[in-house]
Amino acid sequence: MFESAELGHRVDKQTWNEEEPALRSALLAAQYALLAQKKTAVVVVIAGVDGAGKGETVNLLNEWMDPRHVRTHAFAAPSDEEEDRPPMWRFWRALPPRGRIGILFGSWYTDPIVHRVEGETSKAGLDQSVEAIRHFERMLTQENVLLVKLWFHLSKKAQKKRLKELEKDPDTRWRVTREDWQRFETYERFRKVSEYVLRETSTGEAPWTVVEGADHRYRSLAAGKLLLSALQERLATKAPPAAEPAAPLPKEPIDGRHVLRSLKYDQQVEKKRYEKELEKWQGELNLLARHPRFRRRSCVLVFEGQDAAGKGGAIRRITAALDARHYGIIPVAAPTEEERAQPYLWRFWRHLPRQGHVAIFDRSWYGRVLVERVEGFCDEAAWMRAYAEINDFEEQLDRHGVVVSKFWLAITPDEQLRRFKEREKTDYKKFKITDEDWRNREKWPQYERAVCDMVDRTSTEMAPWTLVEANDKYSARLKILKTLCRQWEEALSHRR
Repeated sequence: MFESAELGHRVDKQTWNEEEPALRSALLAAQYALLAQKKTAVVVVIAGVDGAGKGETVNLLNEWMDPRHVRTHAFAAPSDEEEDRPPMWRFWRALPPRGRIGILFGSWYTDPIVHRVEGETSKAGLDQSVEAIRHFERMLTQENVLLVKLWFHLSKKAQKKRLKELEKDPDTRWRVTREDWQRFETYERFRKVSEYVLRETSTGEAPWTVVEGADHRYRSLAAGKLLLSALQERLATKAPPAAEPAAPLPKEPIDGRHVLRSLKYDQQVEKKRYEKELEKWQGELNLLARHPRFRRRSCVLVFEGQDAAGKGGAIRRITAALDARHYGIIPVAAPTEEERAQPYLWRFWRHLPRQGHVAIFDRSWYGRVLVERVEGFCDEAAWMRAYAEINDFEEQLDRHGVVVSKFWLAITPDEQLRRFKEREKTDYKKFKITDEDWRNREKWPQYERAVCDMVDRTSTEMAPWTLVEANDKYSARLKILKTLCRQWEEALSHRR
């Protein structure tokens, strides 16, 4: 795979002087056209062999373009804050919004390759990482992100020569470390692992381009022209890339039964018993949150449900048992301009909690397969592929030790109508009822079907849905607290 990048490609000084100004001008024009359209985000992944000119190329691209509209991120070893979250968290945060260019010096490829080269992961572990990368990059391209992946290569002989040249010059000696020479000793293994990873992740929507890095003029023109070509091609494309067809949803059951209609809505708990059990389960939850092993865990709570189903009241009973310094409530409404400029899951990744903390989502990423589906805020291809994207997201949380607890609060149409009318009559509850609530009620059957599809597609072993009969608020709150205690207790029983 690297043969063509070991041929000794060179560009003479005259050619460089002739082509560099035109390339620089064209890149700047394409950058401003991208910024004006605001339809596509561009992610440039820079990777490759030590000494192949990755850093110089990143600096040059920033020099050629307007750096105010370029986000450059150099990823070193994860910080304490990053270690507390799933590995992809720091890369999600680095994604540029539509209209901007992000240059990632080091990326989601670094750790899988290095860990395999150093023997810290097995071939199966590497394959798992490769598959996760393919899923991630496919999702990005379906969100209209342009991925430009550049691998800068040197032969072993050329790398040794390059390192010695840098070490010999007093002005560049600092750039060569003992680690560089240690990695040089594993060159053959690094090449083998890298070749495999590039081959497996060079897809139609996100191909790799290998650039020989021995000659600085050649690699600079090659990288610049590759980026320019990708930008111009995308700018000339009127429609976003076609989405892959998703697997069809199951048909409505022929007997009309589904998970919501099978719930027992007539459950009731007397107030006296409720108050006694509430104190018991809140105390249990508090003890679990203060358990020493909880410091090595984090928890994500998802609350969804019909309007007026009691999500807010249930959340307040949970937070009453927790230390306010260790939880955060994220109320999810319509996306902001900043959030619309990013891939859909970006606004949820950014709120993931550190270890020892709890994030409570009042509405969540399930909005794509619920309100956005029913109200037509996204096309069918977007919400259909969201099931797989959500499952992948939650699997990443689970692998990192995040406890994901998901609750759907269900009420009957008659109970919802009663609560709506009560809100209209009560001064301090009037703010809770809006015209949108009444409009959503008219689409009850469509929402009901969407909920059933959601449960069927996203209730997994790692992140199951808990359906809560919420006609009686006392019964619903106790069920949620009991379920939460059981899930946390089970998670804490496993050492990490």
